[in-house]
Amino acid sequence: MFFKKVKVGFRIPLKLKFYLFLSKIFKQKNITTFSIDKPKDIRKGEEFPIEPLTNYLNSQGFDTNGLAVKQFPSGYSNLTYFLSTNKNEYVLRRPPFGADSLKGGHDMSREYKVLSKLKSEFKKVPDVHLYTEDKSIIGAPFYIMDCVKGYILRPDLSQENAPDAKTISKIADSLIDTLVSLHQVDIDKSGLSDFGKIDGYVSRQVSGWTERYFHAKTHSIPEMEFVAKWLNENQPTESGKAIIHNDFKYDNAVLDIDDPTKIISVLDWEMATLGDPLMDLGTTLGYWVDQNDAEELKLFQLSPTTLNGNPSRQEILTMYERKSGKPIDNPVFYYVFGLFKIAIIAQQIYYRYHKGYTKDKRFSMLSVAVNSLGIMANQAIIKNRVSDLFE
Repeated sequence: MFFKKVKVGFRIPLKLKFYLFLSKIFKQKNITTFSIDKPKDIRKGEEFPIEPLTNYLNSQGFDTNGLAVKQFPSGYSNLTYFLSTNKNEYVLRRPPFGADSLKGGHDMSREYKVLSKLKSEFKKVPDVHLYTEDKSIIGAPFYIMDCVKGYILRPDLSQENAPDAKTISKIADSLIDTLVSLHQVDIDKSGLSDFGKIDGYVSRQVSGWTERYFHAKTHSIPEMEFVAKWLNENQPTESGKAIIHNDFKYDNAVLDIDDPTKIISVLDWEMATLGDPLMDLGTTLGYWVDQNDAEELKLFQLSPTTLNGNPSRQEILTMYERKSGKPIDNPVFYYVFGLFKIAIIAQQIYYRYHKGYTKDKRFSMLSVAVNSLGIMANQAIIKNRVSDLFE
């Protein structure tokens, strides 16, 4: 049931207070360091037979001598595996188990297409080699790309293990530079002019993500239902047309080994399309937790944006306006939409866990994260701003 009007004031739900209390009692020392991203053993339940893959790669001209498979354990959506042979290193991307139960997303062919086309105009993407829809090989469609080595800022990186504030500030600046550069790619030259439809983009996004939320709904979250209604009633017209990433955040950016302030590659293009660039920026803002946000709402931050040296969400907006030359008239809408979309992605993942399609224990708390993101969106609407939401 939708709220009749915007609530005034702010109250942290008891369950978030409880989880914060528990997190302090059972807090473990953070051992995540700022280091080169490395694969690990494959998670239980996410294995696949290597022999059919070996046979298929051989048929495509790959040298598979010494083939070994590991997994990059981070990320919550598509699965990423590391393939090493005696001569080369690759990455294999496939949809998560249980993805067929949800509508939309996890389209390997779209991700492969954008990577193969975009490279000519936007260099910060890996080279791709092949894509197949043949599920008989590993049980799902997949594609193969080069492995790009570098540093990645993970969400659980603690202050004591992070780069200094000056370095973080430069990385944030590079992040927004990269986003602006992507939005300025010549669509026709890239060969992606048929990759999406801009007319009615904002409306389709709001209605589409709302539909996905209710399809993956497992329990009632009134804040999310209010946000869906508010977004539907407060849509701006499209601000422009660009290639957009739709999941642009720190841990999808690979940093140069020799100069970690520079971004050398952007990963995870599964939701890329043609659309409104400010909607893309809104997603980035949705991932951006400020240092002065409520402590309970920092529990589920998906990007290490509270490290010293990071700009605030409002400062990110200002940086984007300055670098792009594009004024932003409705920043609250884009930020609220970003929060809403991220919450629904989390809800879809929790739905798969709730239904038993995945056993990954990281997903067990995502329903609380959805609630947290809904609260942030409500507070932005109440305050009519993107930063200083709890003052």
